[in-house]
Amino acid sequence: MLKVIRRFFDFCGKENRRKFVASIWLGVLLALFEALKIPAIAVMVRAMLPAEAGGNGGITGADILLSLGIMLLSILGSDLIKAKSTMLQTEAGYDTCAMKRIEIAEHMRYLPMGYFNRNSLGQITSVTTNVMESLENVATRVIMMVAQGLLTTLLIIVMLAFFDWRIALTLLLGFGLFLVMNSGLQKASGRMASKKVAADEKLVEKVLEYLQGMAEVKAYHLTGVKSGELNDAIRENVKVNTDMEMTLIPRMTAQTFISKLTGTAMTALSCLFYVRGTMDALTAILMVISSFIVYASLETAGNYSALLRVVDASVSRAQEILSAPQMDLSGKEIAPACTDIGAKEIAFSYDRRKIIDGITLRIPEKTTTAIVGPSGGGKTTLVNLLARFWDVDEGSVTLGGHDVRTYEMDSLMKNFSFVFQNVYLFHDTIAANIRFGKPEAGMDEVIAAAKKACCHDFITALPDGYDTVIGEGGASLSGGERQRISIARAMMKDAPVIFLDEATANVDPENENELTRAIQALTKEKTVIMIAHRLKTVEHADQILVVDHGKIVQQGTHAELSAQEGLYRDFISERREAAGWKVSSSQA
Repeated sequence: MLKVIRRFFDFCGKENRRKFVASIWLGVLLALFEALKIPAIAVMVRAMLPAEAGGNGGITGADILLSLGIMLLSILGSDLIKAKSTMLQTEAGYDTCAMKRIEIAEHMRYLPMGYFNRNSLGQITSVTTNVMESLENVATRVIMMVAQGLLTTLLIIVMLAFFDWRIALTLLLGFGLFLVMNSGLQKASGRMASKKVAADEKLVEKVLEYLQGMAEVKAYHLTGVKSGELNDAIRENVKVNTDMEMTLIPRMTAQTFISKLTGTAMTALSCLFYVRGTMDALTAILMVISSFIVYASLETAGNYSALLRVVDASVSRAQEILSAPQMDLSGKEIAPACTDIGAKEIAFSYDRRKIIDGITLRIPEKTTTAIVGPSGGGKTTLVNLLARFWDVDEGSVTLGGHDVRTYEMDSLMKNFSFVFQNVYLFHDTIAANIRFGKPEAGMDEVIAAAKKACCHDFITALPDGYDTVIGEGGASLSGGERQRISIARAMMKDAPVIFLDEATANVDPENENELTRAIQALTKEKTVIMIAHRLKTVEHADQILVVDHGKIVQQGTHAELSAQEGLYRDFISERREAAGWKVSSSQA
């Protein structure tokens, strides 16, 4: 139990840990102010007891005022301390999770792209939403209530020892038995906690998959299949949570019984000692009242402690992401003299399968290189290695004569802009999406980039123009419109090297001319590396690399490769044949 609490505090960071610790001690102070009700009651009981029983034999005005004063002090002190303690808990809880979300986002910026292939969107989403929400709302309360309950009980044991060591010893024995039972509860909770977190992640993954693939679900009549998978995840989540409750409730009941039994034993022994004359009436009454306070403290700590392992599992899930090994970021701030790109005998494997096998190439500054080849041949992986989305297993990739691994990551990325086939736009204004390439850019620069990218006209036709908020992923725009906005974003960055992943592949014919002009404006006087599938995209390239089975099998210009037997000639034939297809119709 203490190990989990300590681990959570370490997770929170120094400043928030200080707030949580302060909140715990305020909770103990709160218990002391709550306990002031006991002397307030004791004043009145002493006044009512006859003189021969150690009392005053009658209630006076001074007795009433003293009891009332102590009670008011208890109430006011409790309210003020509770307000301050709650504020510290709230601040520390929300600040911890806000900072961890930012820390996770920053950490993921420098993870190799392979991480995102191995780890589903559902898991990452669950950690940054469900897990963090659980930590900021549930975990902080669990940690505080458990810690305060245990400390309050220990404090009462010490205080009771000054009145009667026998009752203090009874409480100490009951507390020890409570801890033994709680240890069993923690073990059972630990076995279920990881299953619960995994089931929550699986549910988020299936919900996202179902929603993101809704078009395919409808188009291919997969409603029953995919909704079945979602329903299975929901049922599994229900089962795991139900099993957890059914496992923990009997142990929590036994734990509560022990705390009640301890309070009952304290009451019974106090009455017995009073009857036998070994305890005065006033002390006996105070011991009975204390037994109820102890029961409340132990019950609170016990019930909340059942969730400690869930808190621990949640912290572990967040730490898994934060502990994922980043790419080597120990490089230097380098401004390359030129933007020549080279690769020497590079190799790369994914899941023990070699994807790139000994490629050597040179891409001169301000030239266009097209990469073609069959699907699965390694084109995208090669581009990812050149852009250092992944690090090579063997060999080296250079920019301006410097190994890309010697660059500090942000320093390297300043040189690159990307226009992907599948464009992602953020749920923000169009102006903000364009400005991602240069956050400090003024509106005049945004408009200038949009005009160059041939998207100014359709933007101004929108209801709110550049202030139009687009849906997540740019869902409210057409494919061509999204592409042109991404080109405007790349223009805004004005990097010397441009990576293009067949930016016109999924564009309607009516948008293709505008998009082509936008790409020509973007790539003017730049070093361009493109993955290409269309003949007219590659035929004007300065060099063409044909990649198959992780190797460059052909290299040259369009004219040179067209004259050779091989994959490129086959590529040309297929494209020309496809371009010659026509849809004919006949009339009866």
